[in-house]
Amino acid sequence: MKNQRVTDLSYKEVIDLETGQRLGYVRDAEIDPESGRVTALIIPGRLRWLGLLGREEERVIPWEHIRRLGEDIIFVRI
Repeated sequence: MKNQRVTDLSYKEVIDLETGQRLGYVRDAEIDPESGRVTALIIPGRLRWLGLLGREEERVIPWEHIRRLGEDIIFVRI
């Protein structure tokens, strides 16, 4: 697989391998300022009642939980 940029991650859907649940799309990433490595992916919470009741908590997926980066999908094991 070719090198990827952090911005490329935002177009990928995250799926939990344990449950098959679609967790959403990556919105942001946490980066270790000393090493410059991505330490976690951040997925926004789902809208509650069409967004009128806000959002659920965002999910922070540690990099160690990522099992595979595909063309359009990121598989994780939470």
